[in-house]
Amino acid sequence: MRGLAALTCLAVMFATSAADVASAQQPAANGCSTEQKPGAAQTLRCRDGLIIVAEDGAKFTLQGQGRQVDGVDVQSKAVLIDAPKQKGKGRFQVITPQAIAAVRGTKWAVDAEGAKTSVFVVNGSVRVARPRGRGSVVLGAGDGVDVEPTGELIVKRWPAPRVSALMARLGQ
Repeated sequence: MRGLAALTCLAVMFATSAADVASAQQPAANGCSTEQKPGAAQTLRCRDGLIIVAEDGAKFTLQGQGRQVDGVDVQSKAVLIDAPKQKGKGRFQVITPQAIAAVRGTKWAVDAEGAKTSVFVVNGSVRVARPRGRGSVVLGAGDGVDVEPTGELIVKRWPAPRVSALMARLGQ
């Protein structure tokens, strides 16, 4: 892993139902403060320096015990995660139907759409695995992987236009 100042992102996007939990309904209960401007990304600032930036309209559920957030279950749209390394703490993880992206002390990007989840690392490293343990890869800065229900996990260098498009959705 690279330094704490490393930037990585997580974005997840796929279909959702009306029963899904909206992100704005739970931050205070998990010890997070929230900032949102109309039609713009929502920023959650949580304990221990955790920052979650959610695309306008994103639906996700914060995971953890009490006021400690240690993961995000993303149901729709995109989120950017900045999970700084904390001494004695486990890995922070993001869960989608296709993938689990886990990290300790970095930021990363995941873009899930339909039956595919894509993970991208700006800096640092992230382990990506399928939920049922059918293979995993470790991504470094500038690397990405597309996780589909079947097939091999192939690490690729993401082109600048793909990275820029994802970051723009997150107001970055």
